[in-house]
Amino acid sequence: MRSAALCLGLLACALATAQEYPLKPVRLIVGFPPGGNVDVVGRIVAQKMSEGLGQQVVPENRTGAGSIIANEYVAKSAADGYTLLVVSGAFVTQAATMKKLPYDPLRDFSFVSTIVTYPLVFSVRSDSRFRSLDEFIAFVKSNPGKINYPSPGMGTLYHLAGEMFISMAGIQMQHVPFRGGSEPLTEVLSGRMELLIDALTNSYPQIEAGKFRPLAVSSPTRSAALPDVPTVADSVPGYEASSFLGLAGPAGLPAAVVERLNREVRSALALSDLGQRFAEWGGAPSPSSPEEMRQRVSAEIEKWKKVVEERKLELP
Repeated sequence: MRSAALCLGLLACALATAQEYPLKPVRLIVGFPPGGNVDVVGRIVAQKMSEGLGQQVVPENRTGAGSIIANEYVAKSAADGYTLLVVSGAFVTQAATMKKLPYDPLRDFSFVSTIVTYPLVFSVRSDSRFRSLDEFIAFVKSNPGKINYPSPGMGTLYHLAGEMFISMAGIQMQHVPFRGGSEPLTEVLSGRMELLIDALTNSYPQIEAGKFRPLAVSSPTRSAALPDVPTVADSVPGYEASSFLGLAGPAGLPAAVVERLNREVRSALALSDLGQRFAEWGGAPSPSSPEEMRQRVSAEIEKWKKVVEERKLELP
């Protein structure tokens, strides 16, 4: 009897929490500067969730260390549902490449849902000698070590995606790291380097403007944004790399709050105008259960750890 009464009491408490939440505005922490893809997506979703929650979801930029500052801030916040985080692809690559973080990427967070996924795109300048990824691979095999590829930094998704491509394609290329997201794109536009591996959301405007020629996308299937462009896996079987954005909070969020947030994310992502906005950047709405998001984060961390080990990458 006492056990039954306790269960009923907990159920009533959970229902009350779900019905009452939120009683005040919710902060959505974004670890990157205003205007970037993470920030833009976060603000769009925040606006839509505000309408469903009946309280403002207020984006707040806490930049620095590639979002680590924002991640730590949320991990150490109260687990009440009023401080949330936009999780980016950097979250998993940092966990895979950095020996020490001020939080545990799995234990210290409550995952809510993925928001959007988008592939990487392998591009060359529109006047490049390469018209297909097969041509590019054949050239690099005949000229080992003569092609460089840039990335915004050591251990970033684009660096690791390039190293996995090198390994799986059986070629030799040199990685050139920069400090910043726009420098690799500039290097390829200028002709100083020939291949750009970047998020489709970043490269799409240059492709649309006719400045880049996309050779392949890194998703398992072709992208709706570039339906005529083959996948990397068409040339390198088994290759897949993608990025995502998601929603999380501190560990220990009440299950009822997680469920409510998940429901609001799903409702927002079901809106046709939101899907259209994402499609314009080469992304796709990707709602998930909290457990599916946790499994994705865990699997991505392990995947990139394996690349680091196999390539014997020396990372800072």
